[in-house]
Amino acid sequence: MNELEYCNRNDPPDKPGFKTIMCTQSSHPYFGAWWPPGHVIGYEHTFIHTVFDFVNAVATDSDVHADFVDGAKCVAVLESVVASKKSKSWTKVASIR
Repeated sequence: MNELEYCNRNDPPDKPGFKTIMCTQSSHPYFGAWWPPGHVIGYEHTFIHTVFDFVNAVATDSDVHADFVDGAKCVAVLESVVASKKSKSWTKVASIR
């Protein structure tokens, strides 16, 4: 809890791999919305942040993310996971434009 394991394929080649992001540190963008470190922030709170971001974007007339293409890309990844499990081998993710 309170941690996100994050991997970015654009990281420098000499620094690949997952990084742990603590959402209870003051550098995290949602830090001000939660209680001090040591208190559990769980899976359900990600949905609260999603709604906050959506409502804030609508209220400020700014871009809303994720969009339809982001959702389609997510579905393509999930479909590849299912196909990979069935075939017990690596499966390419369909290209979404």
